Amino acid sequence: MPFSGRLLSYTRMKSEKGFSLLETILALALLGIISACFLGATATTSNARVTGDEKASGKILAESILEGIKKDTYAPTYNVTVPCDFAGYSANLSVIENNNIQDITVTIIRRNREVFSLESYKVNRN
Repeated sequence: MPFSGRLLSYTRMKSEKGFSLLETILALALLGIISACFLGATATTSNARVTGDEKASGKILAESILEGIKKDTYAPTYNVTVPCDFAGYSANLSVIENNNIQDITVTIIRRNREVFSLESYKVNRN
């Protein structure tokens, strides 16, 4: 009888359902691949959001500077100051004059790269 008890126990173990080691390893590998793809997409989305925020802030800053220049009296050069709210941003101003018409270009820079550029004209009406 002791032998038949062992045989019965072996048969019962063999008929039980469960996951094998190989199935578990494959499931974990698949989960790892999906997680890596998700993290890569998250990083790309984060970079795109930061770039979009920089461009939006650069546009607001350039429009603000250009509106200030348009309100000033007509002059060969203009002073440009970047408000404290735009820390890390700098502005370059280009003024090209031709027959009492100025071509004014404001270029906004952050982290040593151009973020936004805006061009307009100013006429000497005097």
